[in-house]
Amino acid sequence: MSPSFLSAYKDRPVEAHTTHTSKFLKLNPVSGLWPASGFGQDVIIGVLDTGIWPESASFKDDGLSEIPKRWKGICKTGTKFNSSLCNRKLIGANYFNKGLLASDPKMKISMNSARDTDGHGTHVASIAAGNFAKGASYFGYAPGTARGMAPRARIAVYKFSFQEGTFTSDLIAAMDQAVADGVDILTVSYGWTNIPLYEDSIAIASFGAMMKGVLVSASAGNGGPEMGTLTNGVPWIFTVASGSTDRSFSGTLTLGNGLKITAFSLYPLRTTIKDFSLVNNGSLTTCDSSDDLAQIPNASRSIMMCYSTAQEDLSVSDQMGAISESKVGGAIYVYGDPDVLTDNFFPNPGVVISSKEWKTVTQYADKSAKPKVSISFQETHIDVKPAPVVSAFSARGPSLSYLQVAKPDIMAPGVLILAAWPSNVSAATVDISTGLDSDYNLVSGTSMAAPHIAGIAAMLKGVHPDWSPSAIRSAMMTTANPLDNTGKPIKTTDYLVTMDATSLAMGAGLVDPNRAVDPGLIYDATPQDYVNLLCSMNLTEKQFKTIARSSAKHNCSNPSNDINYPSFIALFDPNGDYTWLEQKFRRTVTNVGPGAAKYKVKVRAPKNSTISISPQTLVFEKKNQKMDYTLTIRYRGIADDQAQSGSITWVEKKGHHTVRSPIVVAPALDAWT
Repeated sequence: MSPSFLSAYKDRPVEAHTTHTSKFLKLNPVSGLWPASGFGQDVIIGVLDTGIWPESASFKDDGLSEIPKRWKGICKTGTKFNSSLCNRKLIGANYFNKGLLASDPKMKISMNSARDTDGHGTHVASIAAGNFAKGASYFGYAPGTARGMAPRARIAVYKFSFQEGTFTSDLIAAMDQAVADGVDILTVSYGWTNIPLYEDSIAIASFGAMMKGVLVSASAGNGGPEMGTLTNGVPWIFTVASGSTDRSFSGTLTLGNGLKITAFSLYPLRTTIKDFSLVNNGSLTTCDSSDDLAQIPNASRSIMMCYSTAQEDLSVSDQMGAISESKVGGAIYVYGDPDVLTDNFFPNPGVVISSKEWKTVTQYADKSAKPKVSISFQETHIDVKPAPVVSAFSARGPSLSYLQVAKPDIMAPGVLILAAWPSNVSAATVDISTGLDSDYNLVSGTSMAAPHIAGIAAMLKGVHPDWSPSAIRSAMMTTANPLDNTGKPIKTTDYLVTMDATSLAMGAGLVDPNRAVDPGLIYDATPQDYVNLLCSMNLTEKQFKTIARSSAKHNCSNPSNDINYPSFIALFDPNGDYTWLEQKFRRTVTNVGPGAAKYKVKVRAPKNSTISISPQTLVFEKKNQKMDYTLTIRYRGIADDQAQSGSITWVEKKGHHTVRSPIVVAPALDAWT
């Protein structure tokens, strides 16, 4: 056995998890993070995904200087990919599939190169750091100039996911190589649930990246809204949830009586439905049988009303399939699942409306002898309120990997994000079987949220090159906004029930890039602090070395499970005796403001809890000075209680800094332990 061998575990497949978002996040060329960082000039973002479509306008190197001399990576040739496709924007391209090939030595990989044949990697890369690309749109929706979060940052692509499969060993190899090549930030939109920490390749590889000073932004997963579904929830990963923006896409439904309804639609073709017959036909209203629908008189000039609820085993996409196969002219759908409003699958003319609007349309159809409707498409609306709203699909904490840290960390835009797409991969489908190509696509998922954070983190690294991954994460978390654009707490709609989002859904809130440049105070942590955390986890020596990635003996003289984190979580037994319990945390904050400063604490306690802070005032005499405080949560578990959120905020006296940390108290369900 090789002396460098540490441990082995079963290789396994991995599951995958723009134009307007920069404006929504208030990035602008005059002030704040964009000009401070030179739009991310010379910072290198590593993208671990399905590869890249290098011909996209988003990856042109217009306006970029020479490649940074510190870059050590390569542009590896392969199938339909040669080194000349790299440039001053796309500075590296590599691919890793030894694990995939080992799973089946006879396998023939169809695209054995860094070229993207899926679209996911191209989309993610352009969200993080796509260059300015004029004339972008998705079949007329979301028109404008596309750009990534850090449009002047460099991109290095590491393809580890192929059409033939995706394996953990290839992911680890890709991330290790990215760190060795000299990337500053990594983004990965893959993950697992319910596997041991010491078998989680992203957690293992990310620990090595953190030890080398590289921040890893990773998607929280799309398993929401159930609690405890979150992936990538270890403390050394920046875990990103998904929320909506203030932009929507629609068609206008006009009833025969003149009433107009603006409703969700992403039908990709430029067409107008004019005075079609509106059909509301009893049992056919479920639209689950294409054969029955085809019997409708004058079907091609008819718009069917299709109803389903969240409780019925019939999705809107199933109904769209039946409508397309039946050759009915189109349909009006009512949604029972909010995720319908995040999907670009729209193969036939139609709109999606709410149950309230459904009643209005039904009343018109029932009272009219010959009900008619017209529909127009390709409409884009800005300033939608409220926004953001936590995506129903966005996975929720707490993290099964490590329950002592609240996850996710932060929320970023992840709903119908416009970004680059391979020109030979269908971006839309009409009539079920006909694919339409586009250079840009609208896609939803926490996969889209993570590269937003990676791009912002890259720019912060450019402004503050001495900041650690923990410092960058802290700056973004403590300046995140927990309020929507109406000034009220951010909401989430889970199974059509709207409620205030807890930090187990949205983390600290929506990222605010410009405030993160100057956070006032940061919660920093060293590599040794994370080693101390590993030492406290009751791991076997083999498991410890698997994660720590070194056969050298680490210093475990000071184990601690209370990492210096900018959030707090306390879990209670919902079957307990309802007595008051107590949990104490110790934190250290570093003054990164311009000089002397005084901060006073402001507390908002979660329901059924009390919070005490000592001291309640922090006085800093100079920049980079550190000060400690303790926070004690006294809480009482109630059997039917759900997660409850609160916060502490350090408010600078006679200054402009506010440093907010979320607090969550939640039941420790048996399924989480």
